[in-house]
Amino acid sequence: MKILFNILDKIFGIKSVVEKNEIGHVVMDSRKVQKGDLFFAINNGNSYIDDVLEKGAALVIADNYKGNDKRVIKVEDTIECMQELAKKYRHTLDVKVIAITGSNGKTTTKDMIYSVLSQKYVTAKTMGNLNNHIGVPFTILQLDEKCEAAVLELGMSGFGEIDLLSSIVEPDIGVITNIGDSHLEFLKTRENVFKAKTELVKYVSAENLIVFGDDPFLKDLNGIKVGYENNNNYQIKNFTDSDEGLYFEMEEKKYTVSLNGKHNCINTAMAIVIGKKMGVSYEEISNGLKNLELTPMRFQKIEKENIIYINDAYNASPISVSFSLETFDKLYNDALKITVLGDMLELGEKEIEYHENIIEKALIIHTDKIYLYGERMAKALKVIQGNKEKITHFTNKEDIKNILEKEHGKTAVLLKGSRGMKLEEIIR
Repeated sequence: MKILFNILDKIFGIKSVVEKNEIGHVVMDSRKVQKGDLFFAINNGNSYIDDVLEKGAALVIADNYKGNDKRVIKVEDTIECMQELAKKYRHTLDVKVIAITGSNGKTTTKDMIYSVLSQKYVTAKTMGNLNNHIGVPFTILQLDEKCEAAVLELGMSGFGEIDLLSSIVEPDIGVITNIGDSHLEFLKTRENVFKAKTELVKYVSAENLIVFGDDPFLKDLNGIKVGYENNNNYQIKNFTDSDEGLYFEMEEKKYTVSLNGKHNCINTAMAIVIGKKMGVSYEEISNGLKNLELTPMRFQKIEKENIIYINDAYNASPISVSFSLETFDKLYNDALKITVLGDMLELGEKEIEYHENIIEKALIIHTDKIYLYGERMAKALKVIQGNKEKITHFTNKEDIKNILEKEHGKTAVLLKGSRGMKLEEIIR
């Protein structure tokens, strides 16, 4: 990484310190440091500075170092330094940056765009959930100098965060997937979520802003709209869903992908639009969708003996759970269907009401049994009126696992809950 070395040298004068006048990798985890790497000592990382120097780190950037090793650059704030370096590094790269935000579907949309663009360009993407004020600049600094396209996920919990991240990544194309109920614990209303998410808008032109045009908050934004309704610039038609995946048409072209749900159809359509904007052919787009590799726990199908688990347990909000239930309703209707719902976190003062609504929705879909897990689900269940015969509340996941193991014949199990509930642990 010669470009990054040159930036560091210009700011800190490191030529006499770094042997090969080049940085190996950018690392935050002291366990992964190799000879020639740049290590950012963040939070507890300051405790491992001597260790990484011993491993051969070329440079360390730290805000809490008492020693005098010349390889350690002392700064006031390591995170702020990383952010500033990421800005400068992004400036030097000849790369198209696609920035994605929204309440739901960011990661799946990111994976889809990456798969489509990778058919034509050297492409990178946010790994895992590195989508905050640390993860985003860290991802930028890891971009190869030959990278042609970078698909970056921008997360937030409050005002100003999308603005900060957008200023770092300087997106060429922006995507807003939807405005939902996530972050209500901090932002209180959807209107505020909309304001926070649309901080992205001032960094991209209208012709390079792709949004879900059916969303009541996004439909009036000045941008390229994608959705099912007639007002969209790109309208999805003839959507069908099956156990094998989904099918739809857009602009008289046919598309298939091995995912389920109208929400994933939207995610797919956005990836297609960006592919078209960047000159990816229909054949290349189709191949990208065919070879799609998703980040785990996003409606991920896992088959174990007689049970098909649908692991959608990465996170949950009222909207995303509704999407999952609606999708599950149409699938595996030749099997015993069990819906496992865990608590939805960070929903603020109306959280029990949201849980009531979800339980009531679960009662009307095609499912044979409903298993609930978590304190909020227990409180909501007490309020529910009507037939609760198919509902069982559990206080630990091991009991759910044990009861599932006793099922015979073809069984389909949907797992959906917030990250903190770790429902994936039920999969045997």
